[in-house]
Amino acid sequence: MKVGLFIPCYVDAFMPEIGVATLELLERLGVEVHYPLDQTCCGQPMANAGCHADAALVERQFLRCFEKFDCVVTPSSSCAHHVRERKNLHSNCLELSEFLHDVLKVREFPWARFAHRVGLHVACAGLRGLGLASTSEISGPRFSKPRALLERVRGVEFVEAARPDECCGFGGTFSVTEEPVSARMGYDKVNDHRAAGAQYIVTPDPSCMMHQRGCAERLGIDLKFIHLAQVLNGAPE
Repeated sequence: MKVGLFIPCYVDAFMPEIGVATLELLERLGVEVHYPLDQTCCGQPMANAGCHADAALVERQFLRCFEKFDCVVTPSSSCAHHVRERKNLHSNCLELSEFLHDVLKVREFPWARFAHRVGLHVACAGLRGLGLASTSEISGPRFSKPRALLERVRGVEFVEAARPDECCGFGGTFSVTEEPVSARMGYDKVNDHRAAGAQYIVTPDPSCMMHQRGCAERLGIDLKFIHLAQVLNGAPE
């Protein structure tokens, strides 16, 4: 399988350590990873804002970079969801935890240990767009692919927020156009994590992580935030 690694533009600009951890983790697991150097954005911000003509320009560049690969893997559920939703883009774009859980079927991460109380946040795009975990509004068996992976890491102690699948308020451009509402939702989310006793919030979506970290810092809440890829890759404690 030829795997192309897509690192979202905001990860490249603000959180490159997530991209590095994703690459290192995939290589640890024996995946031959290809990283097209001409990649930019998948077009999600423009498309979400209704600027479809502008989105089409970067989407064409995305397709030129990744059309030759059997699978595209990205550490962002919202970007994976956007690519899968656009019929002109790659049909086999997987968020990292999907790829590890469903394709590689990883059962252990012997190099990883993370002895902390962990709250897990799965973004709305991951929950309701990609089906990474079950949601409270739909009855049925409970499951979570990111949690199933984290359960393979030694030392992790899970704590459960009162409203685990409630939106944190980021919502991409929503956090700009509706900043007061977005911030209040973020404050509610990090307070919910704190009340549950979490030390770290682990998430497969860096945009939500960036938003919640900012909310926690504004409120003076002592919470730490880390991407799923960093934990599975053996982040130092």
